[in-house]
Amino acid sequence: MSSARILVVDDDPHARDLLQRLLGPLGSVAQAAHPKAAQEKLAEGAFDLVLTDMAMPEPGDGLKVLQEVKAHLPDTPVIVVTAFGNIEGALDSIQLGAFDYLAKPFDVDAILRIARRALEQKRLVEENRSLRQQVDRTALVGRSPALLEVYKQVARAAASNVPVLITGETGTGKEMVARALHKRSPRSTGPFIPVDCGAITESLMESELFGHAKGSFTGASGARRGVFEEANGGTLFLDEIGDVGMKVQSQLLRVLQEGEIRRVGESVPVKVDARVVAATNKDLKERVAEGVFREDLLYRLDVVHLHLPPLRERREDIPALVQHFASRHARGGVSPVVTSEAMGRLTAYDWPGNVRQLENVVARALALNVTGVLGPQDFPEPIGDAPKRLTGLAGDMPSLAELSRRYAAHVLQSVGGNKSEAARLLDVDRKTLYKLLDGAGTETPEA
Repeated sequence: MSSARILVVDDDPHARDLLQRLLGPLGSVAQAAHPKAAQEKLAEGAFDLVLTDMAMPEPGDGLKVLQEVKAHLPDTPVIVVTAFGNIEGALDSIQLGAFDYLAKPFDVDAILRIARRALEQKRLVEENRSLRQQVDRTALVGRSPALLEVYKQVARAAASNVPVLITGETGTGKEMVARALHKRSPRSTGPFIPVDCGAITESLMESELFGHAKGSFTGASGARRGVFEEANGGTLFLDEIGDVGMKVQSQLLRVLQEGEIRRVGESVPVKVDARVVAATNKDLKERVAEGVFREDLLYRLDVVHLHLPPLRERREDIPALVQHFASRHARGGVSPVVTSEAMGRLTAYDWPGNVRQLENVVARALALNVTGVLGPQDFPEPIGDAPKRLTGLAGDMPSLAELSRRYAAHVLQSVGGNKSEAARLLDVDRKTLYKLLDGAGTETPEA
């Protein structure tokens, strides 16, 4: 990991400088003199390794740094270094997740050896996670003519660096296609950063995309990189792009034109290198006509257009999808059997929530099944013979808040887990939907 980012936390400036010189060959080294400064540095972006002193000057300051790292960067190894070597401190730090514990004065060879080992462990963790994601989330399942056309377009578009716009109904697998594009592109070793634009308020969207300077707005206790910078060298996936406001649309247009961003509260531009893949279930041309989406931004995003057909238009893919999801959610690694009658009913259903709804239905059936054979009785009406989930919704005389929570959960399940669509059907915003699902009580619906 030659480009590793390392943070050294120590209240002794000489010790910090020494560690910076020792670790310099492994990557870029930043310094912090106390836990508060370390917290601010960690807020600016991810680090691959943290070395912290134990007493700065309080005996437990190093543990505070360790806990902060584990709370926000759980995969980042932490090495605790102290002049007060004792068994209790070693046990505390290791128990809280420290990678290793060293005593001052520094053993140069030991520090370099342990630092290299820690960085290698982080690399392996990230590599394993990436491989799991590729196996679980980039498999395009199906052989229908409509999906084969999508395969061809993905293969052609993957090699280029131009923006891609993916359209389709909710639940058709737009993020999965975006991940497939990334995996097959020259950027596959870089990060894939997904952003749900429909889940972020307009006031926070600018900071989320472009980052912000310390003190640029209330609550900005430290500087922070935005997702454009986090996606450098990789792919930025902007889901629900049709929900972005006009101000941020103008800024996105500038990024696509100039290849640079400005953090909130800063005037100096920052160069970024991220391929933009956007997705929407809305008709953006219609939104342009309504005056709520910029036509020039649409042209910039819609260089390559991939349209995903709804599941009802490619029913021949449903059996393969059912088997795929059954294997993914099977307990004990044993793939269940789906009877021909159940498969026929699954294939005949229209699936308004598309692939996402199909996966949820299969996962639910497996969670309740004990035989390993899925028949019509394992799937809810109108697909199968199991009672509808709404049966007995209020039979146990729940409170109004609990009844609202159950109904919101039912609506969410009926649209395949798509929160934006559920909020639209309930005529509330997403924040209110979350509160309903948490059982926080009823609220006045917001348009």
